[in-house]
Amino acid sequence: MQLTRANFGDFIYFLAVARHSSFSRAGVDVGVSASALSHAVKGLEARLGVRLLNRTTRSVTLTAAGEELLALISEPVEKIDQAIELLNKFRDEPTGRIRLNVFSDAALLLLAPVLTTFARRYPSIEVDISTTNSMVDIVEGGFDAGIRYGATVPEGMIAQRLSPPVRWVVVGTPDYLNRYGIPLHPEDLKQHNCLRFRLGNGRMYNWEFEKDGEKLEIPVSGGVVLDETRVMLAMVAQGEALTYVAEPVVAPLLANGTLQRVLEEWASVGPGFHIYYSSYRQMPTALRLLIDLIKELRPIGQF
Repeated sequence: MQLTRANFGDFIYFLAVARHSSFSRAGVDVGVSASALSHAVKGLEARLGVRLLNRTTRSVTLTAAGEELLALISEPVEKIDQAIELLNKFRDEPTGRIRLNVFSDAALLLLAPVLTTFARRYPSIEVDISTTNSMVDIVEGGFDAGIRYGATVPEGMIAQRLSPPVRWVVVGTPDYLNRYGIPLHPEDLKQHNCLRFRLGNGRMYNWEFEKDGEKLEIPVSGGVVLDETRVMLAMVAQGEALTYVAEPVVAPLLANGTLQRVLEEWASVGPGFHIYYSSYRQMPTALRLLIDLIKELRPIGQF
């Protein structure tokens, strides 16, 4: 079988399906529908005369022939990707598409303030953002990079800091504090209604405090468990609970008096936002330009 344009395109589709073990996830990666991917790979199998994928209603796995093909073509195609990306540096107007998996706080505080400027400077670059607080394998998901708080960046990734350290505070409405009292020690929180937070890995988060070298982790109680900051803020603003949050997220609500800090002397400081990406692929020019712009504009301050 000759390497025609159609066959080369189908090899790219096959690689995407092999990488994700899913037609739907691979379709998101390459920008076509799952049905179109399936049709393309079936056509490739027909032309090659061998079956490359085992398909069931629940999974997609490689056959022995598929494993052999994957091993043979992965590196050459990766080198072609690298060559194309290298040429991007010489264009007057950079092009490309970057896919980001972003924690919701980072989307609000880091990306929203810079994306308009980025689009104006680089109109030929498409930025595709998926906002989720769940831990996602960015390589398997077809993302170029992820953005999270530094302490939650997965191991084995290259990470760059995009913000200064973040102060974590306990907040509530003045009305709540008038009715239920102001906690004077972190242990007092066990007597309050608190909005609990589930981390991206599914673990319940214990609120962390630090004062004069003493560190505490408090397993607070409350009837509501959340994993999304904006929902949490909407609920705490109703005056029936306290919550624990990164201070920059609530800065406007603190400034206008909607919320009030408590236990300020116990506030802990954690790593700020980091962008991370795989060490196994070259950084796209478009991603480098976005990182440079965030560092230039510093939407959360000097770092």
